[in-house]
Amino acid sequence: MKRILKKILLYFLLFVVLAAGYLAYRIHARINPKPTITQSPTSIIGFNHVGITVLDLDKMIDFYQRATQFEVLDRFAVSQNASADQLYGEEGISYEKAVLKGPNMFLELVEFNQQEDSIISKMPPQGPGMTHTCYQSAASDSGYDKFKAAGVEMLTRGNGPVALGNYGVSYAYAYDPEGNMMELEQMSDFVIRLSIGQKWAKQNPLWMTQVAILSPEIERLTDFYHTVFEIEPYRVGLYKDNPAFGEVADLDSLSFKAAWFMLDGRGKKLELMEYQPPHATPHTNYQRKPTDLGYTYSLEVLDIQKEYGRLKELGVKFVSAPQQLEHYWMVYAHDIDGNVFSLRQATDPKFSLAQF
Repeated sequence: MKRILKKILLYFLLFVVLAAGYLAYRIHARINPKPTITQSPTSIIGFNHVGITVLDLDKMIDFYQRATQFEVLDRFAVSQNASADQLYGEEGISYEKAVLKGPNMFLELVEFNQQEDSIISKMPPQGPGMTHTCYQSAASDSGYDKFKAAGVEMLTRGNGPVALGNYGVSYAYAYDPEGNMMELEQMSDFVIRLSIGQKWAKQNPLWMTQVAILSPEIERLTDFYHTVFEIEPYRVGLYKDNPAFGEVADLDSLSFKAAWFMLDGRGKKLELMEYQPPHATPHTNYQRKPTDLGYTYSLEVLDIQKEYGRLKELGVKFVSAPQQLEHYWMVYAHDIDGNVFSLRQATDPKFSLAQF
């Protein structure tokens, strides 16, 4: 009995220490745990995939498989297809795509013939645009180590992930072989048990979480996604006075505003950030195309015609009307900053969130 009580007391003290660190880190934040996509009156059910337009598909499949062990669920080529031309808003679209299946969402790598003469450049951490996605793991089976072994170029200073506070999570930024930035987040076993589930994490040692977008006007972009999701962000805040931020992003005196929308299961969220001076997220009038190198992402919906009509009426700019292609009904859109996202309604359940 004494041993059980001692164990309970130990866990309680550990919880108090982690909670204190967590609150100290988020002292500038407002946290509302309630809004998730399940409370939305829309038919949006969550992130279906993160997409990366690449120059060398074979090379990038090899890299991501070595780092993540995600299964290649499908690989195919599309050309001379009127629906593809409509979908992407360009004539003569030709591409090859690989769909990798992670534990909770898909990763799509696509090589467009239209980009064969493009020049690779690294995404700066301050953006603007979709700067990264996040790969999360237990610290005891670190994704940082797996990506480093696969050959990432580390942006974060030092020889390991950085703890921002005493709450059991560490972070690092890195670049894949084509300069796409990623976040590698390691969680203590205690945090895994509280937030993800220890059994699930053991069965799925590496998984994807947030889509991160850097904006020069975060309040404006937050309002846009509030309109899209019809839920409030669950957390907003100003983050400053922590030298560890600079270690992660390799930028001294880093501070930023941030807002998060909770999407579907296992910690998937939309992360919006605005870096502050002296590293302010720059303004740009550039509007990305769906075929441009770098990141895109998709929202899976249950009724694409309904969501297309609703968002078009609210002023969202679409590339085309929904098209049936690959394993989906799809349509591409731009958010108010010019970032590319898509709506998808799966026609094959193997490529839907319903299977996770």
